[in-house]
Amino acid sequence: MTDIRVTNRADKADSRGRGTAGIVLGVATVAMGLISGAFYVFACAVMPALGRSGDRVYIEVMQNINDVIENPVFFASFIGALLFTAVSAWQLRGTGPRRWVLAALVVYVVAFALTSGVNVPLNDDLAAAGDPAKIADPAAVREKFEDAWVAWNIVRALLCTVATGLLARALVLFGRGGGTRQSEYLDPAAGSSASR
Repeated sequence: MTDIRVTNRADKADSRGRGTAGIVLGVATVAMGLISGAFYVFACAVMPALGRSGDRVYIEVMQNINDVIENPVFFASFIGALLFTAVSAWQLRGTGPRRWVLAALVVYVVAFALTSGVNVPLNDDLAAAGDPAKIADPAAVREKFEDAWVAWNIVRALLCTVATGLLARALVLFGRGGGTRQSEYLDPAAGSSASR
């Protein structure tokens, strides 16, 4: 009777942990999808449209975008994708989906580093150029910014899309029951040497 109660408690605890792990993995996937979509929209719509603009308009609009994008909603997905993916990898240790989540985390860390190390400094340089109406050579300012920013944005968009796909795969496996840790007592390789 005691064994049954202990087993039931363990099953309930595992069920609660599995539910929390599923929620965290789902939130990580949504956050990653949002950030992937943001970079994708820049790559396929915003930057090509701005590319048709004159130098001063281009600089002014990009300065405005870089200013307003620093908001809690953007940071919730940008930083949330990193944090929730890391927490999910920790929660899913010892399960099948974990390797997919770890792969997503590695890919997103590269995208995060690119954003912090390349795109943000380019944004800062563009802001430091000052009022576009007063820039002596706006074409030079734009040239220094545009090609590098666009190219690295495409790279980070692709990386984030891959990370989203990896998390989606983990979510599918988790939904199929792959998020449950197998008891070492049920592992066929864990038997005694006498039983082999």
